[in-house]
Amino acid sequence: MADYVKSTQEQATAAWINVLNQQRINELLRALDAQDISLEQALAELQKLKDFIGDPEHILGNAATKHGEIAENAQVYISNARKLIEELAKEYSFEGVGRTAPEDYLRSGQPIQSKFYAGSAGNNTFRAIKEHLEKYPDFIQNGGKYEIPKDQYEKIIELINKKSSELSRSEATLVKAIREWEKANSISFSDKVNPSVVNYSDVQQGTINDTVQKEETSIKKKDQERRDEAYHKSKPSMKEGAKVAVVSAALEGGVAFCTNVVKKRKAGKKLSEFTVDDWKEVGIDTGASTVKGGIRGAAVYALSNFTATPANVATGLVTATFGVTAQAKLLREGKIDNEEFLINSEALCLDVTISTVSSLLGQVAIPIPVLGAIIGNVAGMFLYDIAKNQGLKQEQSLIAGYRAEITALIERLDEQNRALLQLLEANLKKFKSMLELAFDPDINTAFDSSIKFARFNGVAEEKILKTKSDIDAFFLA
Repeated sequence: MADYVKSTQEQATAAWINVLNQQRINELLRALDAQDISLEQALAELQKLKDFIGDPEHILGNAATKHGEIAENAQVYISNARKLIEELAKEYSFEGVGRTAPEDYLRSGQPIQSKFYAGSAGNNTFRAIKEHLEKYPDFIQNGGKYEIPKDQYEKIIELINKKSSELSRSEATLVKAIREWEKANSISFSDKVNPSVVNYSDVQQGTINDTVQKEETSIKKKDQERRDEAYHKSKPSMKEGAKVAVVSAALEGGVAFCTNVVKKRKAGKKLSEFTVDDWKEVGIDTGASTVKGGIRGAAVYALSNFTATPANVATGLVTATFGVTAQAKLLREGKIDNEEFLINSEALCLDVTISTVSSLLGQVAIPIPVLGAIIGNVAGMFLYDIAKNQGLKQEQSLIAGYRAEITALIERLDEQNRALLQLLEANLKKFKSMLELAFDPDINTAFDSSIKFARFNGVAEEKILKTKSDIDAFFLA
């Protein structure tokens, strides 16, 4: 019974490690599937931008001002693509917004007006913001905000944060205008004005295609980074391996403790009658089992994750290693002889194999994590124990007869192999001899040998050129 409990506990640990490994694989597959969808959706947003700029006639403005509406579309579709590639919801939308409305698009339902004007310092862009707010004084009060070229925004923020003495005359004029605007409207520039995802130069008709191409490359790079990140997260880790070792140690140590206590209770001792030596014996065995459990858990985790070894098989391998090592120790100490060492090691490996196979079959028959392995192990070991202990003469006779048949068959095959090798050797010698004669320096000898060589290799008699007339007829026909 103790052996059943021990093997079941070992295979339960293996099954648990299998569950952990499968969970990581499942999470990786889920992440990769989700990333496939994210990439498809992100590229679809960029395709909308491509479609828009691909039809310049429908873009508002003249050749010098079309970049305004291009900037709006770039902001919406590029921003959405960047969100989608990271499995986040889109923020921007044109839905419900007229092309001449106070706002150009919505960001999370918030009205946004885009202002893109020439000028690296942002003077013209800021002037356009002021004029827009004068025309729509309730725009900011209704939750509206402005978005301007990223490079211009960064430049304005830089100027605002500088000391007055560090500003040029034109820069000081711009900063003064912004401060007056903030005070008049009781607002903060950095709160009501935000940077776009693109610079002013990125949305010109001559550069927008390159901008979209660069963004597409960036999106694909981000996609690969996220796939790599998902893969690394799915890899086995030292932290998880340590957790497995601790749990396996606790489980094996606990089983050993309970088994030893039960064994002494069955011997007739009550817990209150346990002596110091009894508890010491229980403790020593529990400690040894705990150490073995930790080693077993760590080894099985490593084998199942860093080699092509299923956890159940890895458990069997580690268990067999422990057992054979123990037998080797007994052999070195002279407690068993060579024959006993071999017999005990074979029996131990057979027990472990039955446990492993039974556990694997149990998982297949009962696809419930851990439970299937436990039931399979118990059932397999129980049946194996019955068969092993019965030792029926009929089965022994069948095995002996089978062994005799195999031995006789091997002997017959050996005889046939020897005869075939002799025949092959003779033919090879004849082949080599005829081949040498076929290339003899003497023309007549070579010609006669070539005819024999052709016959030897099965060439039809009527196809062999045996005379000069046969040769002339063949080449001059």
